[in-house]
Amino acid sequence: MNKQFFVLALLAFCFSAQAADSGDEVIIVYNTKVAESKGVAEHYAALRHVPASQIFGFALPATEDIQRTEFHDALQQPLAKALEAKKLWHVTSRTVPATANQPAHIEWRPIQSKIRYAVLCYGVPVRIEEQANLKEEGMENLRPEMRRNVAAVDSELALLPCFEQKLPLSGPLRNWTYGATNTAVLHPTNGVLLVSRLDGPSAAIARGLVDKALAAEKDGLWGRTYFDLRNTTEPGYKLGDDWIRTAAEICHHLGFETNMDQNAATYPDSFPMSQIAIYIGWYAEHACGPFAQPSVEFMPGAFAYHLHSFSASTIRSRTQRWVGPLLAKGATVTMGCVDEPYLTGTPDMAAFASRFVYHGFSFGEAAYACQSVLSWQTTVVGDPLYRPFGGNAEELHQELIRRGSKSLEWSYLRLVNLNLVAGRSASELVTLLEGLENTKQSASMPPRESPRRALMPGCRPSNWIPRRSSASA
Repeated sequence: MNKQFFVLALLAFCFSAQAADSGDEVIIVYNTKVAESKGVAEHYAALRHVPASQIFGFALPATEDIQRTEFHDALQQPLAKALEAKKLWHVTSRTVPATANQPAHIEWRPIQSKIRYAVLCYGVPVRIEEQANLKEEGMENLRPEMRRNVAAVDSELALLPCFEQKLPLSGPLRNWTYGATNTAVLHPTNGVLLVSRLDGPSAAIARGLVDKALAAEKDGLWGRTYFDLRNTTEPGYKLGDDWIRTAAEICHHLGFETNMDQNAATYPDSFPMSQIAIYIGWYAEHACGPFAQPSVEFMPGAFAYHLHSFSASTIRSRTQRWVGPLLAKGATVTMGCVDEPYLTGTPDMAAFASRFVYHGFSFGEAAYACQSVLSWQTTVVGDPLYRPFGGNAEELHQELIRRGSKSLEWSYLRLVNLNLVAGRSASELVTLLEGLENTKQSASMPPRESPRRALMPGCRPSNWIPRRSSASA
């Protein structure tokens, strides 16, 4: 097998090429009562070329929480009216024919829309507070734990295309785009607006999310992937492990250096978690282990997610919960829950990894294709246009060669792993690597005596499970 074949044959099927979305498809929302909010909006608009006419400022509380009536009066209703007034979409009614499960009815939603994404900027509230006196028809049919109207602002605004339908506010609503593999489905004309936020412990961190996203789109998202299971068979929790384990398998088969911890406890403080491209784990209340250390080595563009019921109950703290600390340590995109969602109401990480890494969805598309419910508890943080796997992998590899980029080392390493997954012999690949100048000079690809070590330098084998002492378990 010659070097040229090695490079081209496997890059050709690595990832599905997807066209990048335009800033014309984005609206930006900022809080006029938070001085730094507009600066974040302008920074994003400049980098993603969002038209000035698609930037909206609203006077909102300067807190992370907002009362439901104020959410409706100061944000939801004015934004819906503004989109119609500026002809960014057009809402009308249509008659939905009767089915075996429901009679014919009138449905309101956009029949055309120039936009798909909404970006909420630092300072826009995150969580809609419970309205205790809210009474709705049919509430008695919900399970007692679902008779709540607390929700993430992002998740509620995702259903803005259905605003005129007066959807119920109590409990979650089914996301009919869950599991989509066609990005055209994820569109306001199908009832879903892809809402995310540029947010975090500071305005500087919020601004930096788009900077890092653009860097990863240019050079690729490289590094190692880490998956922290609970290794539980308990019926009520096994689903979370299944999602994370499947996400790990997807990343492994797509050539990432992959570490999967199957101990019940989270990764310990001493675990050498280096060069993180993707982290997915559970289940601790606050950031801990390597993520509680003074510094964490996130790669530009990294996705980090920790499944916990209240991982985003605050996102503007550097130490509390998970979303804020992960962003403060350098993650580029993440998700979290503002209130108790129950496990099935959290993002399906297997669906996310498949859409984001394999199908080449944008972050916004993948984030909504992996949620089974909306009008619920998930907040989505990061640039929704971010698409690190949407380009042609072969072209990226050749561009890295032309630029003499350090990322080329990672591209070769991923190619090696893809060849291994495809069944090529380790010895053949070792011979090939030894002929590359990168192998001789790179700390990421040093030559090794063992063929297998040469193929996975600086990282544990993909199926390696770290041993824990009883003290750390």
